[in-house]
Amino acid sequence: MPIRETFWNIPHWAEIGQYIAALLTALVFAYGIWRRFRRWRMGKPERRTDKLGARLWSVIEQAIVQRRSLKDFLPGFMHLLVFWGIVVLLIGTALATVDWDVTHLFFDFQFLTGTVYVLFEIFLDIFGILLLIGLGIAIYRRYIARPDRLQNMPSRALAGDDAYVIVMLTLITISGYLAEGLRIAVTQPAWASWSPVGNAISKIFLATGDPTNATLHLALWIFHIGISFALIASIPFTKLFHILASPFNIFFRSLEPVGALAPARYNSGPGVSQWTEFTWKQILDFESCTRCGRCQDECPAHASGTPLSPRDIMLKLDAHIYERKNGRSLHGDVISGEEIWACTTCLACVSVCPVFIDHVGSITDMRRHLVDEGQVDAQLQDALANLGRYGNSFGKSERMRAKWTQPLDPKIKDARREPVEYLWFVGDYASYHANLTDTTLRTAEVFRRAGIDFGILYEGERNSGNDARRVGEEGLFEMLVEENLAAMERSKFKAIVTTDPHSYNTLKNEYPDNDHDVLHYAELLDELISSGELKLSKQLDYTVTYQDPCYLGRYNDIYDAPRRVIEATGCKLVEMPRSREKAFCCAAGGGRVWMEESEIEERPSEGRIQEAAGLPGVRALVVACPKDNAMYQDAVKTTGQEDQLVVKDLIDLVHEAL
Repeated sequence: MPIRETFWNIPHWAEIGQYIAALLTALVFAYGIWRRFRRWRMGKPERRTDKLGARLWSVIEQAIVQRRSLKDFLPGFMHLLVFWGIVVLLIGTALATVDWDVTHLFFDFQFLTGTVYVLFEIFLDIFGILLLIGLGIAIYRRYIARPDRLQNMPSRALAGDDAYVIVMLTLITISGYLAEGLRIAVTQPAWASWSPVGNAISKIFLATGDPTNATLHLALWIFHIGISFALIASIPFTKLFHILASPFNIFFRSLEPVGALAPARYNSGPGVSQWTEFTWKQILDFESCTRCGRCQDECPAHASGTPLSPRDIMLKLDAHIYERKNGRSLHGDVISGEEIWACTTCLACVSVCPVFIDHVGSITDMRRHLVDEGQVDAQLQDALANLGRYGNSFGKSERMRAKWTQPLDPKIKDARREPVEYLWFVGDYASYHANLTDTTLRTAEVFRRAGIDFGILYEGERNSGNDARRVGEEGLFEMLVEENLAAMERSKFKAIVTTDPHSYNTLKNEYPDNDHDVLHYAELLDELISSGELKLSKQLDYTVTYQDPCYLGRYNDIYDAPRRVIEATGCKLVEMPRSREKAFCCAAGGGRVWMEESEIEERPSEGRIQEAAGLPGVRALVVACPKDNAMYQDAVKTTGQEDQLVVKDLIDLVHEAL
């Protein structure tokens, strides 16, 4: 009868040696875990134990099934093969240990026998092959295909760590197969065909004879056990730690809306000045990074040639928390100001990370410290001063906020003085930017022709504070929120509508006492058109492409409503290669629109214009964000594409179709 004899051909001294090695491995492993845990406890407290059901499901979906990882198919498929290969072989080893040791010592019963055993053997053989296929893909990508994101590591030690993991896993798998093949070559069991890989290997060794095979088997067994224990012991000290950290990081990820940035924590001041002022969850973020580089590939700041790499930020912070006392400071020595300020907070890095690291939250916390220390560039300082004094970044009087309404007759209702159905939160750019006034007027005209009962706050409106918060000025954000909420409390309305995705995000997700529905104008137009309240009498014949605003798409998952509006106007929509959740940022967010422009290879907005202009037949780039409108109008000029492409707001299409 087929049976598992775990210690076939293994002398008693080697068996005892295995248990001693296992004990030493467990001690080293436990020390490494304790060392990690001690670092986490040095971080600031943060509660992440709510909604346990949703958290457990997230682990199943993202850590076990690896849904997000598979969106990048080849590396995702490779990782899935390696992950499940390791997991199944570890489970198989544990079952074999229990079957031999526990049952023989306590119950005198073995369960890996007969049909169970042959199924066990073929199952492990198959997953071992899958593991080798995954490792083969990893070797091909890292050392033959060599994508940039796997080569430009911040240190050679990290590249060596990656090679160590691949080599060790390959040696463990191959030596395990060889030992199995040698055992089959010597014993030649009747069930050998149920171990197809081992059986195939056994035929290679049959010609050498029984004594040689038995000796070689023992040598391979010792080698296999030795490197297996070495790898297990090294898990807390190498890249492999992510196989433990990643599921925990996924479990403890924030389940708040992605657009809700965590409020500032106050230590010696707001934000983070040294690594112990990060929360334990942020430290877990650093240690969970798999170095896959997906975040770096999607980062508009990195693509334009700035020093920022979201991956490298995580890796450098992880390395920093393990440094001995050497006088290096977090700000300047470990992470430069150029890196911190290059971030556009577009959330592209966060949205593709397979282990749900929050790069933007940590970068914002470091920004908060720099703002508190006054380490900001002159243009940003001026913008923040204007926000504090005038409530807008343009430095214009609040009485000028509604100047754009002067051509309108009748005047737009003042929501502070008479009740309206919709409060239109206009936003700074739509109110003050000279090139956007016509678009704002068209919005008002479309709203009126749709029969919408709406009003505005006039001089009572202030900047929503979304970008002030992401710059790191939490106190200014709180002041702007307080002033806007005070104006809203004096008004009577049922819902808020805005054309600005930045305002939309913060009004919807970050205003503490706002219990009104918040709509982006694309959502409202979509509802009005689909219900028949807004009838479009003219079908346009343009071929257009559409730019997903970061704060509408990735932040709030609104992709279909603006596309339905575009199609309702009769336009043919051609998608850019990078669209929806992969849409490329214009680089205005996170306060970047207020900052001095550093030396870069190509502006993200210019690269996006070239991408749109290269689409067959496309005449217009449609935007649904005032900052996008301003950024891309400039980029059309600087790229020389004015004759090829025109930038149109979504409302421009609707207005023309009316």
